[in-house]
Amino acid sequence: MSRTVFCRKYQSDMEGLPRPPFPGPKGQDIFDHVSQQAWKEWLHEQTMLINEKHLNVMDPEAKRFLDEQRDRFLNNENYEKAEGYVPPAHDANK
Repeated sequence: MSRTVFCRKYQSDMEGLPRPPFPGPKGQDIFDHVSQQAWKEWLHEQTMLINEKHLNVMDPEAKRFLDEQRDRFLNNENYEKAEGYVPPAHDANK
């Protein structure tokens, strides 16, 4: 059974995550206030940042950077995007 949360990114009631994405207060906060859609989008952004910036996720500095960018993304603040990324064009005729 799905659960609904008021998503802080989209400011709307949306389907929530099935469980906290990681332990601790921050994971619980995301579970309580972030939709599945917003979390999925963050994971995509995070992957692009890791690849573009060649981040080692075991490096504490890289983890702090990703945590900061995650918080900014989920709070609709400016965050660092992967440089040179151009989203695919959507063909209106499809």
